[in-house]
Amino acid sequence: MNITHLADHVWKRVAKLLSGELNQSELVWLASPHRHMALLTRRRAIMIVNRVRLFALLFAILTPLWSLVDLVVFPFPLWFNLALMRLIAAGTFASLLLNYRPSGELFDAYRAMALLFAIPTVFYVASFTVLSHYQLSGISAAIGAGYAFLPFVLLAGLSVFPLTLLENLAIASPILIAQALAGSLRWSTLDWPSFAGAFWLLVLITGVATLAGMSQLAFMIALVRQAIRDTLTGAFSRNSAQEVLELQFTIATRSDSALSLAFIDLDHFKSINDQFGHEAGDKALVDMAAFVHENLRQGDMLARWGGEEFLLIMPNTNLEQAQAALQRMRSVGFGKRPDNTPLTASVGIAERAADQVFNWKMLVDLADRRMYLAKQGGRNQVVCTEGEE
Repeated sequence: MNITHLADHVWKRVAKLLSGELNQSELVWLASPHRHMALLTRRRAIMIVNRVRLFALLFAILTPLWSLVDLVVFPFPLWFNLALMRLIAAGTFASLLLNYRPSGELFDAYRAMALLFAIPTVFYVASFTVLSHYQLSGISAAIGAGYAFLPFVLLAGLSVFPLTLLENLAIASPILIAQALAGSLRWSTLDWPSFAGAFWLLVLITGVATLAGMSQLAFMIALVRQAIRDTLTGAFSRNSAQEVLELQFTIATRSDSALSLAFIDLDHFKSINDQFGHEAGDKALVDMAAFVHENLRQGDMLARWGGEEFLLIMPNTNLEQAQAALQRMRSVGFGKRPDNTPLTASVGIAERAADQVFNWKMLVDLADRRMYLAKQGGRNQVVCTEGEE
């Protein structure tokens, strides 16, 4: 137990060094991606794929160009084999660049990174096997030794990706194993002190690259958190709500699951600003958001759509469940007005499957339209169908 506490204490100390902008609850996000919020996962996946494509472009250009150097220093049979492998690797890099596009899904980002690092790893093992059959000397030996630096380049490249500790280890491990495998191919002639020193340097580079990637992730977490929140109420901003809605609608459509949306508009809010001032209006918005957050279920998300309008996104929630949840909120009010009377709201609810909508924008429009029906029907009510009064 003491060892566990010590490890936890050391981890928190190290995590705090990476960024002072993270909350205590966010430190665990640096270790594993499993608890990342959907918006962070989506934006991180897009960034990873874009950087994979950038690397693929660089390798697709530079990999075959080095054949000119090989042609000068290596005998023709060796040059031909290496040039052929370089052309295959360059073509694979080009295919990765042309055929991969950011989808916002983390699995696709993992697959892109796996392909990016697998191509040079396979090339490294294959080239090392070919070079081991030749006795090189002078400048040829020096150029041949340069092939051994490829794993160092790959592991250093990890530093440009915003990855967790677990992700870094998962990607670096196959490269380290490939290095050990390449050494085993020269078991009888291996210079063990030199090999051990090179392997230790690889491990050190892996550690530095891991810290760099985690530091990038820490700053990304802080920036995403600041960007996606409405500065006044702490609810999600409209832009982030649109991103979440697009993602949740896609997930719900693929799995044929429920997705409900409540459009909440505070009643007579303009009169608060007119009678008591904008500070009182701001306080009413903050109190309303705090009230809703206290009553949210895990997985629900409140977003400020504009002014006194809010969206409540409720995944895996059908129309009846959403109506019951909003009726409970409405029955106790959405906070207090400056004159201590209840702050009420008109609510429109729409659901993906029940209302047979085909995209998230239609879902928002339908919930908005029903919210206006609630206004026209006397306010302080929840409307779930066009026929309600």
